[in-house]
Order: sequence, then C-alpha cells, then structure tokens
Amino acid sequence: MRSRLLKRILIAAVLAVFLFVGVTGYTLISNYQSLGNLVKVVSIIRTQYLHEVDSDKMMEGAIQGMVESLDDPYSTYLDAETFKQLNQQIHGSFGGLGILVGVEDEYLTVVRPYEGTPAYEAGMKAGDKITEIDDEDAKGIGLDTAINLMRGPIGTEISLTVLRGDEQKEFTLVREEIRVPTVEGKVMEGTEIGYIVLTQFNDNTPNEMTETLNKLLKKDIEGLVLDLRNNPGGELRSVAKVADQFITKGPVVHIDYKSGDDATYNAEKPGLDLPLVVLQNQHTASAAEILAGAIKDHNLGTLVGTTSFGKGVVQTVFPLDNGAGLKLTTARYLTPDKHDINKKGIEPDVKIDLPLDATEDLQLEKAVEIMKEKLAS
Repeated sequence: MRSRLLKRILIAAVLAVFLFVGVTGYTLISNYQSLGNLVKVVSIIRTQYLHEVDSDKMMEGAIQGMVESLDDPYSTYLDAETFKQLNQQIHGSFGGLGILVGVEDEYLTVVRPYEGTPAYEAGMKAGDKITEIDDEDAKGIGLDTAINLMRGPIGTEISLTVLRGDEQKEFTLVREEIRVPTVEGKVMEGTEIGYIVLTQFNDNTPNEMTETLNKLLKKDIEGLVLDLRNNPGGELRSVAKVADQFITKGPVVHIDYKSGDDATYNAEKPGLDLPLVVLQNQHTASAAEILAGAIKDHNLGTLVGTTSFGKGVVQTVFPLDNGAGLKLTTARYLTPDKHDINKKGIEPDVKIDLPLDATEDLQLEKAVEIMKEKLAS
C-alpha cells in the first residue's frame, strides 16, 4: 500500500512538473521512460531493500545527483548546514581556518591565507593544493563540500595534507571564529601612492571600500594601486557597487540570463579621479574580473600581472525547503565592451610573472614603477 501511495505521489509530482514547464514539458515527455525508471527505482528500494530507508536522505541524494549531472563545477546542491555557512560567508563572518580556496586542476587550491588566522600562523601559502582533509582524498571534491568539511566547532582540530610544488606538507589546525575584512589600504612608504588590497566581495565590501578610499584621500594620495590578486570573487551586487566608486559613468557589467531578463549595471557616482594601476593574477576570478574588466574597458587604469582565471558565469542561490539551497549557474557576464571572458580570462596590459620561489613581489614593484611614470608625466 505504501509503495502504491508513493508511486502515485511521484507520478503526481511529475505531472505537476509537466504543467509547470509548459512547452519545455515536451522534453520531459520524451524522457518519460527515464522518469518511469526513477519512480520504479524508488518503489523497488522502498519495498525490497534489506535495511530501513531514510526517505529524506534518498531524495537529497536524487537532487544532488541531478545537479552533479550538469557537470558544472559552480552549480551545487547545498544541504542545510552548507547553505547556512554560505550565507555566513556572504555576510562577512564565519568560523574556520582563515583561508580562501578555489579549484584548480581538480584540487582545492589555497587562494589566500588571512593574516592572524590558524592557516596563516601554521604557514599555509597561496598556491598550496589540498590533497587530503582529515586523511580523506580531496581530489575532485566540490568547493562547497570542502568548505563544509573545513569548518566546524571552534576549538576542534582538522588535518590538511597539501602539495606545494613537488613537496608534500602536513598541517594540523585548530578552528577559530574568523572575521576577515575584505578591503585593506595604506600609503606606500616613501611615496604618495595609495595601495588597496581587495580580497573578496561580500555584503560589507562596498562600505569597506568607501571607508578605505576616504582615509587614503585624506592623506592626499596622488595615485592608487588596486590589488585584485588571489581574489576569487563573490557577490555580484557588491562588485557593482565597488566598481561604481571607480567608474565615472557608463556600464559596469552586462548580465546575460538564460531567461532573457538581461541586465546592465551602470555607474552612478562621480568615480575616482586618480591614476590607477590594477594588479591581477591567475587566481583573480569572477567578481574580481568584473571589476578588472570594467576598469580596462573604460581605460581607467593599467592592468599588471598575469591573465586572470576566466570565470565569466554568474550563479544564483535558490533557497529550498528544510533550510537547503541550490546554487545554479544562471547567466554569463560580459565586460562593458561586451567581451565574454569565460575560460579565457582578462589579459593584463603589462605581463609580469611571479614565481612561487620569488623573494620579492615583482608584480607590485612593476605596478609602483608604472604609477611613478604616470605621476611624472
């Protein structure tokens, strides 16, 4: 009886999907056999599987499998705990180890360890590839899953195995509450050049940028170096507000949605009337590329470093029932001049590599040299 009831519920749900998607329902109808198999598998498991079945867990697995079948590293199903942690990160406060991570060559790669955090104090560095988390293989693991594993109760330990070049290193870290500013600025010693490091984009970033710029302008800086290296991106509206503080007028970014509801974010504020040099590297991604691309297309500054990561797609986070969420790629973005940089990146105006074993920051030195030339001309 329970099996028949479950089957009727699933069939009703499928029919509801047909009605909801309208014309697209044709695709689902053409795949009716697959949908029938889904119903059949659920029924078989419920009636024939030896052990007790957790229906909620089984449904979560089905949803996760559907999202994984998209073969999109940026789309993922977020269980309730992971979704909660994502929201904490967006709002600028979270617990963990104090590292930003991205995915490179199927490995979690440290983008930046934050000063004063467990990861920084232990000696982790940008470029470290995380191969194991608590002795479990981390190759190919989803970014959100990895973040979920690395976070946990304050005071608990976690072990990470990393690959640095050809050398393997082991770290045992104790989790702490992490509160990380996204914007840091100073006047470079012996110069009248301001220097701002922008590490990611969350809800707090626009206000932090405003405060940092105002402090530097009060010190009568004559030029600005903006460091976007190792910035993995973040929230779209945040970068649009930050870019508005640099661009005088015109588009910041064009968003091309599948739904056809395309949008353009335009600058509305006066902008920054200072010579500008922007630092970027292969870990400058997503929202950080939006800012770099806007500055380049508006001819507001010189880009120095290496080609950026090339993440030109936008994700939307959809809340689901029971506190879960779905992060799905829903659009691509184009620079103000409508360049699609996905999987291509943004080329710097002046290319300067920074070897892992470099003892000096050659990219920053070049940025300062260019800025001095700008100020002297």
